Amino acid sequence: MANSKKARKTRTSIKQDTAEEINESLVNNMFPINPIKRQIKLKQFPWTEKQKDFFKLALHPETKIVLVNGPAGTSKTLLATYCALQLLNMKTISDIMYLRSAVESSDRSLGYLPGSAEEKLRFFNLPFLDKLDELLESTRVEKLEQEGRISMFPVNFARGMNWQGKCIILDEAQNSTIKEITTVLTRLGEGSKCFILADPMQTDIKQGDKQHGFEKMFNLFTDQESVAQGINTFTFDEEDVMRSELVKYLTKKLKLIC
Repeated sequence: MANSKKARKTRTSIKQDTAEEINESLVNNMFPINPIKRQIKLKQFPWTEKQKDFFKLALHPETKIVLVNGPAGTSKTLLATYCALQLLNMKTISDIMYLRSAVESSDRSLGYLPGSAEEKLRFFNLPFLDKLDELLESTRVEKLEQEGRISMFPVNFARGMNWQGKCIILDEAQNSTIKEITTVLTRLGEGSKCFILADPMQTDIKQGDKQHGFEKMFNLFTDQESVAQGINTFTFDEEDVMRSELVKYLTKKLKLIC
């Protein structure tokens, strides 16, 4: 009789262990995280209180999306890149994806640039690469690229993708349409975080083309219901310009005509 009870207890224990293993397996398959093995050493800067506020919001575990509005020189891309690298260190994501809209800011298109498609895109993604160089040693940047921890795509490549456990940076979103931003947002799976960065004063979408969708998206998600869902907005203004005093002055003046 005692042996029978012991056997039932053992079978129950095995069932519980098996259920836990199955649950763990399901979670891992639904939310695959491949954390980095070695911590990334980040260079530190004299961050302002406003920038520290952004870090608190961006790195909060309940935050899923942050739409960031700010003029040139407010370090939007640097701050988002810093947060993405910190998330790698925190082992909450597997990798970082940098996206930009394929809208050129001059009369010459990417097709006229020398080199292969990959080389052209690398030229297009120089702002992100510059920020990585500011924050990391060059050898570390190369290592992260080799490991597949960093990737760069035009925003129109996002359709059909499913992003689990990734940090997405959509930069220069003032050049993205509502459909493009919607496509990015609806790719987000479990454990992913997204930063959408824009300066509406610098849109390169010409008159007559589709209007950029950032401002409409930004205004759409300012309500408390969105905040409860982990969708937040954050605004930098001309007083937050860090590039130089000249750029701070220019931003104030140009705001009158842009």
